Amino acid sequence: MLVYVYKSSRKADTYLYVLKRDDFSPVPEALMTTFGHPNFVMILPLSKRDHLGVVDKQKLSNELNDKGFYLQLPPPTENLLKQHVQQQNDKHR
Repeated sequence: MLVYVYKSSRKADTYLYVLKRDDFSPVPEALMTTFGHPNFVMILPLSKRDHLGVVDKQKLSNELNDKGFYLQLPPPTENLLKQHVQQQNDKHR
């Protein structure tokens, strides 16, 4: 299976995977508005890849088959202040 990967023009580290190049018809209009202009990144042959970095290959395949697209969001940013406060609270217990 070939997958076409696009990077968001509006959201950092956000990618959209579709089954047909430049075919965003399965993607909801509201999502496309938020995503912005899709910038083509690569063609990804899933059958030749065992590992996909931060994307779970099985989840990607399932969502492509069920919805016709997969949205990869960036991992949540660390809240360093919250971590520091938690560490301070732990020290004082």
